[in-house]
Amino acid sequence: MRAPQFEGITFHEVLCKSALNKIPDAAALPFRYTVNGYRGCSHACRYCFARPTHEYLDFDCGTDFDTQVVVKTNVAEVLRRELRRASWRCETVALGTNTDPYQRAEGRYALMPGIVGALTEAGTPLSILTKGTLLRRDLPLISAAAQQVPVSVAVSLAVGDAELHRDVEPGTPTPQARLGLIAAIRDAGLDCHVMVAPVLPHLTDSAEHLDGLLGQIAAAGATSVTVFGLHLRRSTRGWFMSWLARSHPELVENYRELYRRGAYLPPDYREMLRARAAPLIAKHRLTGDQRAFAQPPRALDPEPAQPTLF
Repeated sequence: MRAPQFEGITFHEVLCKSALNKIPDAAALPFRYTVNGYRGCSHACRYCFARPTHEYLDFDCGTDFDTQVVVKTNVAEVLRRELRRASWRCETVALGTNTDPYQRAEGRYALMPGIVGALTEAGTPLSILTKGTLLRRDLPLISAAAQQVPVSVAVSLAVGDAELHRDVEPGTPTPQARLGLIAAIRDAGLDCHVMVAPVLPHLTDSAEHLDGLLGQIAAAGATSVTVFGLHLRRSTRGWFMSWLARSHPELVENYRELYRRGAYLPPDYREMLRARAAPLIAKHRLTGDQRAFAQPPRALDPEPAQPTLF
């Protein structure tokens, strides 16, 4: 279906058979389960590591990922049923691991209140990661949940330059809007972690950019940050490099050299970024997470296509 207020975006409403996704080989992560109410994301971030997961649905990882959004309309109902199982051990469930739970579609479908409510009622800790300022709508619910179960809220903000933001994250709220979201989360009595990620080599990795951005993040009230560099896996690499060739052709060879051995930045670059960011994190009295420099997240739970998709 197409909605007039979402010009250019098609929503595919599906009935999911399961809501909880168990992550294989999750030893390095602080959670083993995720819930994703949406597949695809209108944020349209050029670098999104989840792009290849759209190919499981016979969509492409480029424009289709940005405009063909799959909505699991019954996800909260299915989740409640799964959480009632005697075998459920109330392990932490992460929201926002593949696509943003507060992307624009959430304004229409409002899946998150049901998801958060189901987890809270089942005594299950939860974590939320988003770029979406729509999270403000649910702050009373999330604050109430935090009185009953452990709750972690994180905002992703890695591009402070307004012009670059419009080019590389065209569907996301502005950096200033996300700084306002950080402040609102803190005003609601919640801690707020910030993911300064991915850092883009030669675009957002300068000491000047990081210092300015971390200063603004600290001023907004963030309690901690994680900094790590861009990784380019599978088809995301081609999509990102096409954008880079259009917008920053002078950097194409630099990126080819940096990523010639695979999806991850070489160890010497990661060490450079760690050494550059660590004193700035300390300068702004933020708490850092050293593990994230060497171990950026993978695209999680690819989820085979639902037979009810079309």
